[in-house]
Amino acid sequence: MNLLSRIVLVTGHYGSGKTNFSVNLALELRRAGRKVALCDLDIVNPYFRSADFEGLMRREGIETISPTFANTNLDVPSLGAGLSAVLAQPDKTVVVDVGGDDAGAVALGRYAPAIARQGYTMLYVYNHYRYLTRDPADALEILEEIHVASRLRGSFIVNNSNLGGETDAAVIERSFAPCGELSALSALPVLCVTAPRALADSLSYSGRVFPVDLYVKKPWEA
Repeated sequence: MNLLSRIVLVTGHYGSGKTNFSVNLALELRRAGRKVALCDLDIVNPYFRSADFEGLMRREGIETISPTFANTNLDVPSLGAGLSAVLAQPDKTVVVDVGGDDAGAVALGRYAPAIARQGYTMLYVYNHYRYLTRDPADALEILEEIHVASRLRGSFIVNNSNLGGETDAAVIERSFAPCGELSALSALPVLCVTAPRALADSLSYSGRVFPVDLYVKKPWEA
């Protein structure tokens, strides 16, 4: 992931898999030798939060920053000074797991001036099989809403198309054409396609395949 800036913003539609991608990305960057902080800016969804993986991150030497009331039954958008402080550390790569759609991106807008001054990479995590993003034009509309709410612009698309436990290589490969259409409509290049680690070597894909492990599970699977 050499194309990524020090500040990496992970955005996407609800259920696109951005939290699981954020966790995998933070681990990949740490194993590549970077100092890493994972910030949970998802103040919208109480079920799928990167804050839930604080123990794993600590074991891997990754700093975590999460809403003050993460992992409680309160849903109050309070982040304290944690994100601002880590953004000011030039030796640290910051992966920010942003809330879904434009509603979640509003919180990011608070930090937009500081982020823009330092440079950033905004990733738009795309799942062709999710409701409201099956049509590339609809996925583009959500991306543009995120741009407006966050006051920042996308850099790359991450093709994270999957059907959960029913995902196989053919499922992922069927997403290549619509993802390519989204890339053309948005003028954003595709950074990578994700695949469960066991499938990564079986994909017929000319670009980068990013193997992922499943960390984020539904409440009834945890």
